[in-house]
Order: sequence, then C-alpha cells, then structure tokens
Amino acid sequence: MAKATKMTKAMATAQETAPTLATGLDALKKMGEALSNEMSGLAAAFEQIKIPIGGMTYFEMPTDDPEKPETIKEFSAVILHHHPARAYYKEKYTGGNNPPDCGSFDAVEGTGEPGGVCEDCVFNQFNTGENGAKACKERRRLYLLLEGEMFPKVLSLPTGSLKEFSRYLMRCIPKWGKSSAGITRFSLVKAINKGGIAFTKVRFKMERALTEGEMHEIEPMVLNTKAISQTLTVETVKENEDGVMIEKIAG
Repeated sequence: MAKATKMTKAMATAQETAPTLATGLDALKKMGEALSNEMSGLAAAFEQIKIPIGGMTYFEMPTDDPEKPETIKEFSAVILHHHPARAYYKEKYTGGNNPPDCGSFDAVEGTGEPGGVCEDCVFNQFNTGENGAKACKERRRLYLLLEGEMFPKVLSLPTGSLKEFSRYLMRCIPKWGKSSAGITRFSLVKAINKGGIAFTKVRFKMERALTEGEMHEIEPMVLNTKAISQTLTVETVKENEDGVMIEKIAG
C-alpha cells in the first residue's frame, strides 16, 4: 500500500507541474488539485493501449466505458518515457492477470523467484523457453502522451517489437536528440514467428519534431513520468493495471 500511495502522490505532483500539448498550465494545475483531493489514499494507474492477439492490426484504445475500447489502426503521441520490463512464469501462461513468478522493471535485477541479477539468470538465455526463445520475456513499457490528453497512457511493447523500436530510436535520436522531442506515429503490421504463429508488430514513424515552446511545456511531464515509473513494482502493476507484465502476444 505504501508503494501505491507513493505513486498516487507522484502522479498528482506531475499533473500540478506538467502541461500537455493541447492544454494550458493553469488547466493542468486545477486537474492536479482535483486529483489530489479525489484520490487521497488510492492507487493511481495509467490506462493501457492494448494490442490484440493473433496478428490483429488495430490498437484497443481505452474509453469512458472500460468494456467498449475504441479500435484504431494508428495514432500519434509523444513518448514521454520508456523502460524495459521482464516477466518469468514457471508454468506456461494460460490467461488471467496472475503476476509473474519473477519480474523486473529495469532489466537489471529481478524480484521474485528466482530473482537476482537479470544478466546472470539462466532464464535470460535463449533456448530456455518455447521455440528457442528466452523463458524470461522481454518487453518495453512506453508512456505516451496523446494530443488533447492530460495523462499519459501505457503501451507495453511485446518481444517481437523490440528490434523495430531499437531501429526507430537509432533514426529519431540523431535528428531529435531524444525520443520525447518529437511526435511519433504508431501503427501495426502482421508477422509470423519461427513457430508459424501469427503475431503483431508495432511500427514507428517520425511525424515531426516538437517546437521549442512545446518542448518547454513537455519537459516537466517527462521528468515526472520518469519519477512515477520508478515507484512501480510487479505487485502494484498487477493490482492496478490489469496485468501489464503478462506476455499476451506471440513473438
């Protein structure tokens, strides 16, 4: 509960200081005050942008009705922050929101069983999982600010999209300096893994660099989003974000 309270306070602080592209600082300060009052003692949770299984090429975007997400082919957003995430299950994942036996949000040290230094872990080796893959699944957690939104949303990149994201960073960083200095266009393509199973890969495209004024407004939110991400644990994500650590798609 201490971790959840820490995250709630951090998120409230972020909204007190960080404007977005489509809202002014005064509006966001008022939202931060309301958030502090309404969510006292509660755990803050970012909404998720989800990728369906089976090679479907549309995103599921959260709406006011959790049971009726909006399906869209592509969208644009600023990547406020991103970091690795790992998840290991002793038994094959068959559904549900059960947390992994071991997980990590920095790809340096795992928490759980077996836990310890990720680099030295036997489950971080190829051929320890299905089809020659690693038993410990690698993902990338992206915090995205969409136009007109006051809060970032989370997109959890599956293993099969990590190489594409690395290539994108190699393209955008020389031009923008960092991934948060521009607007990225996200889309999906269908692919087939080595086992012949269809899965979905995320594609990334540089849309435009932010203006100097936009950069000035975005920077506080970048810093605060990074601070919030450092409060995460496998347990709090499981409780508050519908199992974001779980590997839901092949690849």
